[in-house]
Formats: sequence, structure tokens, C-alpha cells
Amino acid sequence: MVVLNKIYTKTGDDGTTALGSGERRPKNDLRIEAYGTVDETNAVVGLTRLQTAEIAPAVDETLNRIQNDLFDLGADLATPETDQDLGYEPLRITDAQVDAIEAAIDELNADLSPLRSFVLPGGSAASAHLHHARTVSRRAERLMVELAAREKINPAAIKYMNRLSDFFFVASRYLNDKGDKDVLWVPGKNR
Repeated sequence: MVVLNKIYTKTGDDGTTALGSGERRPKNDLRIEAYGTVDETNAVVGLTRLQTAEIAPAVDETLNRIQNDLFDLGADLATPETDQDLGYEPLRITDAQVDAIEAAIDELNADLSPLRSFVLPGGSAASAHLHHARTVSRRAERLMVELAAREKINPAAIKYMNRLSDFFFVASRYLNDKGDKDVLWVPGKNR
């Protein structure tokens, strides 16, 4: 493990950053945007956990695992798939991590009241934060799909992000008294 004594390196002063392969790219490169948005998702999950630790320890435990998975995903995206010998085995999202998210979705979803309308963000602070995490994770997924059209990326990474936004939706409903306190969309013609 590398220990950084200084937080600034000055190597990015020219508007570039290093990937895990050592290659430098502009900070607005699509790959950087993708893993930066994954990092943003992680930050929103951190805000959510300020609420969930006390009110829903099981959900909080899953969110803790997700935060670690999101770091794995960032490392995955920061290291382009290549035939080049990097001198180490790059960290990649695995199908087992996708399966774990699916299991968490199924567990929470089994207890939810039936959905009869689209759900608006709100109901509780934790639920609203999860809706925020959902929208940011969807943006990350869109960027990853765009990146996959240009460069090779790990297919499990895209699957993970797709399932993650579903988890955030289901967990947001779970935290709204298992869906009973969801804020439902009322179309304009019905208001």
C-alpha cells in the first residue's frame, strides 16, 4: 500500500490525471467522468448512511458493502482492460457482487407494499437521499454505457450499476415504512 504524505502531487496541474495503467488522460475524459460519477454516487450513499445507521441497521450494513463495491468499481474503471502487463492483477467488479445486490433487492422487495404509482423522492430523509443516489448512479451507468461503446470495459461493471439503482429504489421504499409512506406521483390531470 502506498502512503501519501502530501495530498497534492501537482501532476494534474496540466489538466490530466493518471489511470491505473499509468496512462495519462484529460480530466474531462469519458472514463474519468464515469468513475468520477461512481465516486459521486458513493458520496451520496455516505450521506444516506448518516440516517440509516440508527433506523435501519440491516440496510446500513448493505450500504456499507455497496460503498466498498463502489471503490472497487472506481478502480475497475480507472484501469482500462488491456493486454499490457501492468505488473499486478487489476481489481474488477465480479458477478458475485452483482448477485449480492440482487439478493439484497429481493430481500427488501419481499416486504414492500404493492406499487400502484410512480414514486416521488421523499417521505423520509433517508429515502430522499437514496433517490438522489439512484439518480446519480443512473448517470454513472449512462456514462459507462457510452464508454463501453468506445472502449472495452468489464460487462459486470455495467450490470452492477444497473442493479444498484434498482437497489436504491427498493431500499428507498423500504425506508418509507415498507412503501406505506411513499410519496406518490399524481398526474397533472388528476391534481
